Amino acid sequence: MIRPNVSFEFFPPKSLEASFRLWETVQTLSPLEPTFVSVTYGAGGTTRTLTHEAVETIHKTSGLNVAAHLTCVDATKAETLEIARQYADAGVTEIVALRGDAPKNTGRFAAHPDGFADSCELIEALAKTGTFTIRVGAYPEAHPEAASAQADVDWLKRKLDAGAQSAITQFFFEAETFFRFRDACDKAGITAPIIPGILPIENWSGVRKFAAACGTAIPAWLDEAFAAAQRDSREDLLATALCSELCTDLLEGGVENLHFYTLNKPELTRDVCHALGVTPKLDLKDVA
Repeated sequence: MIRPNVSFEFFPPKSLEASFRLWETVQTLSPLEPTFVSVTYGAGGTTRTLTHEAVETIHKTSGLNVAAHLTCVDATKAETLEIARQYADAGVTEIVALRGDAPKNTGRFAAHPDGFADSCELIEALAKTGTFTIRVGAYPEAHPEAASAQADVDWLKRKLDAGAQSAITQFFFEAETFFRFRDACDKAGITAPIIPGILPIENWSGVRKFAAACGTAIPAWLDEAFAAAQRDSREDLLATALCSELCTDLLEGGVENLHFYTLNKPELTRDVCHALGVTPKLDLKDVA
């Protein structure tokens, strides 16, 4: 099994305690030499300023390659592109370009009257600057608003044709889900890299609710496995084993890159990476 390339997603802190947790997460995972790390927006663009601050701080203090999430929500085209320009001025030239979810209690996404109508328009505008490496989202199981799974694949192709260079998927629980999606993308003529998104299960009840909300299929065997693990107080052991197994299946199926949704809780992600052979490189000067 090859040593995979890994990347990590963080979210911006909303309190002093959360800031310390984010920095601990960065310090724990940066020795694994990720190809990039990403920083999310909150739903409805609620953490736009916090995201910008977190991106710049991580970029300046860690030396990591940081990709900033950028959405179309509740902003004009000029405002959105100004945020992108500020990232570029700070040396951040990777963008995860997303439509974004509607603010809470507002129903479906509605574009700002002077904003980008969808992610394709945003991608085209970013690509025209010639400044950014652009990544996009992908859905191995149909997005809740998609007409069908094939419609999701067709939309991904439009985003890549608009100027994106790669895609990161929503999380899933079984490797075969990703392989079916990859096959559908191949059939549609998509040749850009598609990186599977991995969500280590820190808390099954919370992850289960999240999965139900975003349309991720929940296998019955997972419910049964965590019910048994909870009775024996072995949830952490089960979570590490299941995530490691999922990643191993993906790697054996030809995947070379894995993107971990860390939830700013680095320990489980670190342990899974170690199980896959992704460990800090030994500096010979330290043992001389």
